[in-house]
Amino acid sequence: MKTEIVENGSQVIAKFSGRLDTAAAVQTAEDVKPLLEAANKEIILDCTALEYISSSGLRIFLSIRKEAAAHGSKVIVRNINADIRQVFMMTGFISLFVIE
Repeated sequence: MKTEIVENGSQVIAKFSGRLDTAAAVQTAEDVKPLLEAANKEIILDCTALEYISSSGLRIFLSIRKEAAAHGSKVIVRNINADIRQVFMMTGFISLFVIE
């Protein structure tokens, strides 16, 4: 699992690649801390190369959303594959995020 964070003006973009499973979640939670610190900006979670997300990964996405909402910002999830979209639909996450 790899996470890359790039600031772009009023946006912060996190690019995820690999499998965000339980084993990778601990490191990923550390890797996304800059997103929590920049929660006053629009946060984009680019999932183009994300192959899988577990409940631990969903928890990370939810913590990012909560922090952004506390600062009046929003989180956009981009380019999820069909399997991840299904997980988002089954868990109700589809209504919590702007999906592009």
